[in-house]
Amino acid sequence: MCAQHSKPKSNLIASVLTNSCPRCRAGKLFSNSNPYNLKTMMDMPENCPVCGQPFELQTGFYFGTGYVSYALCVAIMATFFVATYVFGFISIHDNSIFYWLGANAALLILLQPIIQRLSRSIWIAIFVKYERNAEVLQH
Repeated sequence: MCAQHSKPKSNLIASVLTNSCPRCRAGKLFSNSNPYNLKTMMDMPENCPVCGQPFELQTGFYFGTGYVSYALCVAIMATFFVATYVFGFISIHDNSIFYWLGANAALLILLQPIIQRLSRSIWIAIFVKYERNAEVLQH
């Protein structure tokens, strides 16, 4: 008796957060795993090394990531504001809001490489659907 072992479906959120190919969820979207290597932080192979999925679906495909990046930055700012307000670091009765603005700007600048990569990962995951046997189809 031989049982068919099918590959379990990989988690979409985990594949987006790890910058994996949305089709096979195994290949890496970026050539360099370090987002803070500023020379190569956005370098992507033309196709997924595992399943062959093209990463640029059309010319200018990633222009839409600006909207995703904006939404991520707003979410980070809102979360940071609520956290600092709840823990009492800012108040409407003094100038502590200006310290929050400076800290918020520094936080967003430090997180920008990660936000840019995450935006690309989310954007391509919207348009490319998961295929369970994508790496088998390639070979």
